Amino acid sequence: MSQVTEYSDKVIDHFMNPRNVGEIENASGVGTVGNAKCGDIMRMYLDVDDNGVIRDCKFKTFGCGAAVATSSMATEMVIGKTVQEAMKVTNKAVMEALDGLPKVKIHCSLLAEEAIHAALWDYAKSHNIEIEGLKEPVNDIDETEEFYKMEEE
Repeated sequence: MSQVTEYSDKVIDHFMNPRNVGEIENASGVGTVGNAKCGDIMRMYLDVDDNGVIRDCKFKTFGCGAAVATSSMATEMVIGKTVQEAMKVTNKAVMEALDGLPKVKIHCSLLAEEAIHAALWDYAKSHNIEIEGLKEPVNDIDETEEFYKMEEE
């Protein structure tokens, strides 16, 4: 017996009309993360100007509707922000911006946060800079399972 999952209008809108889909040629930073359990893969591209402001952010996501919606929302939340401000785009902030996610889809918002951080990590590494609070990303979101469990409670 399958369970019906309720999605907010914003989640449905971002799934049906995703913003900022695609790649950025010669991106300042690119980050890819995935979740082996559900098979979602998310790649974020950042275009950062000389002042550390994100001019553009695009994504490519292979996954469920919630993964596409969280990717889309995350890109909107970082465009125009400094790299330090982009660090504040958490999975909770993405979920709130989408008016919530079902518990079984919380991992999608965590993927979006991690994809942003992975792209920022790539940017910082290639520009030989340090971004306060940024940690080396994990490739598989399952590696952060303890954090994920804390977020669900």
